[in-house]
Amino acid sequence: MSESFQSAYQEEESRLNEVIVEIDRQLERLRGIPVYTGHDFTEQVLEAGREEKRQALAKSLPEPYFGRLDFQENGTGAKKPLYIGKIGFDKADAGDHPMVIDWRAPVASLFYSFTGGTDPASFEAPEGIIEGLVYLKRNVVIRKQILERVSDTYNRESGGPAVSDEFLVYRLGENKDNRLRDIVSTIQAEQDKIIRAAKNTALIIQGVAGSGKTTVALHRLAYLLYQYKEQVTAEKMIIFAPNLMFLDYISDVLPELGVGDIQQRTFGDWAAKLLDIQLSSEEHAQTLHQWFETEPGQGTPDIDDNVSGRYKGSLRLMDIVRRCVESIEAEALPDGDFSPWDGAVLKQETMADWFYQEYKPYPLAKRKERLLARLHRWVEMELKKSPSPAVLKERKKKAAQREKAYANRWPKFEPISLYKQLFGAVKAAGSWVEELSGLIPPEVLAATRKDLKKNVVREEDLPALLYFHCLLNDISSEQRFDHIVIDEAQDFSPFQVAVLDLFVRGHSFTILGDLSQGIHAYRGVHAWEEMSSLFKEEETAYFALTRSYRSTMEIIEFANGILEKGVASDLLAVPVFRSGDAVRLIPYDAGNARRKDLERAMSALIAKEYRTVAILTRTLREAKELHEELSPSWPMLNLIDGSKGTYQGGYSVLPVYLSKGLEFDAVVVADADRAHYAEKAWDAKLMYVGCTRALHELWLLHGEPLPSYIMAETSEIMASGWPAE
Repeated sequence: MSESFQSAYQEEESRLNEVIVEIDRQLERLRGIPVYTGHDFTEQVLEAGREEKRQALAKSLPEPYFGRLDFQENGTGAKKPLYIGKIGFDKADAGDHPMVIDWRAPVASLFYSFTGGTDPASFEAPEGIIEGLVYLKRNVVIRKQILERVSDTYNRESGGPAVSDEFLVYRLGENKDNRLRDIVSTIQAEQDKIIRAAKNTALIIQGVAGSGKTTVALHRLAYLLYQYKEQVTAEKMIIFAPNLMFLDYISDVLPELGVGDIQQRTFGDWAAKLLDIQLSSEEHAQTLHQWFETEPGQGTPDIDDNVSGRYKGSLRLMDIVRRCVESIEAEALPDGDFSPWDGAVLKQETMADWFYQEYKPYPLAKRKERLLARLHRWVEMELKKSPSPAVLKERKKKAAQREKAYANRWPKFEPISLYKQLFGAVKAAGSWVEELSGLIPPEVLAATRKDLKKNVVREEDLPALLYFHCLLNDISSEQRFDHIVIDEAQDFSPFQVAVLDLFVRGHSFTILGDLSQGIHAYRGVHAWEEMSSLFKEEETAYFALTRSYRSTMEIIEFANGILEKGVASDLLAVPVFRSGDAVRLIPYDAGNARRKDLERAMSALIAKEYRTVAILTRTLREAKELHEELSPSWPMLNLIDGSKGTYQGGYSVLPVYLSKGLEFDAVVVADADRAHYAEKAWDAKLMYVGCTRALHELWLLHGEPLPSYIMAETSEIMASGWPAE
């Protein structure tokens, strides 16, 4: 141990002890104050502040901070050590220098954005740009109040020209458990720009596999809550993720950052609840079966813009829905005057003026509601003119009957009713249907009509139903969001995002995904322009995250080869220099040895004490069969079939198309041959997704021949056959 390192370690150990003593002192004082449970509002506010402070300090105590930056602001005398943590706090004595600065504070951005060199550094503060010199950037690892590691990634006095990746590589080398973790101690400069981007912007993030895009989006939510605390609340933020298991996998990140109460839903669950409809319980499994459960040798089905998912997610259908509502509006008012009894008449021209002029700012359902309420008030005023109680009684009876009959002559402004009319599942109430239905591709029209006649609503129907809802009804303040995160957005449609834009204030989105992982191309976007074109140029920003932090250099280079050869994509990952074992290609032994070889591969990787190991099959059918075959050897082996809402970690077998978004220490891709992965870009993307799930080790077991996009030749990043035992 060098003398300088020993000195740094002793310095940080002394500082840590000082911070722990201060946290304990403040916690003891706060816990000594009786909790207020009365009804005085001022005291309630004060107690809420104290409780927030108690929880923050208690959360900070095991790991108070993770970094240090020595910064000298221009025009000031001495450099100051700034300690950066997940939660900031000051000394109890007013006016003292902060003990720990919140990672989201403006000055803390220097810890992430500074990339080395001797030039001045700057950050944007509320009072303007602050410039100065960085003298030291230091990472520390503290666990359970014990200082475990000190790593200087930049030291001006030692002449280091740039920030070192040594600490980052150390953290990336750690084994994974069954949850995504925060990256607050290792946020990189390009990630920090996204996290701190302005709120009222639709950010579109193209991030290669392992670039940390999901984690960046979650940290962005924490930042927005800190930076715009007067404008946004956690309850008014929502994360849309592809499935419940993925939501479970990311569920620990926000609590680790001290953020709670952010809604986390799938689009289908959220939309179905808002519309008060029931999705087909079999629909999701049926869709996956249709597109992925093909027989060996068939490959993935062909798609175009008229397949059901692509069409129903397109702006073409959105335009038809809009025209549908415009046509209904033109024909909505029933013909003729209204007469509650003989001799009393409310002219149609008067009601038309109410509906088409006075109430025009309101959506259709509200306009109908207001007109019928006003008509009823008119009836009540006319009833007052009745000459006798007997006449009044008779008129009331007739008026009630005729009001009800008149209301029934209005069209039903219900999304599902109009959607069924559009697709011909029920008799149309207007002349608009034939023209607009004729614009829908015949196969989509016929299949959807068949579903709707059986009251089957699929997830692909939800954007149109939501748009009907928005055009017909008010969006209440309770339904509006301050910010929306869409993860795996390459699998979202433009129609979905366009409708969600009606629910969010200021186009405040974080839209993130990877086109190279677009394995749900039958419903998702094929280019980010399909998303960006929904917004004005000044309302959107595009970021590309190209560095991959998940996998070893060998795995990333191998996966890049799949994209280059199989997809002709230039969205390639740049690896952090973290070398590991070569990617291993293992042909099945002659004869019926597939199960034995997969069992042998699993045994070898488990013996290396990896926490998470997965076998990825091409189909769910194969995953179920393999799970049944291997379970006697490993009773703890999990089958991930899409039906569970939690990710258990440990050892798993699952179809490759359900692995997206997850990561494992080691991965075995089963049947990595042409019989299972055809010579199609879609199949190559499936293979790419499977390979990029691995952090440390990747094995491909296969029959013959291999797809052309898998490099068969041995190189520095690849090895052939079983490892030496």
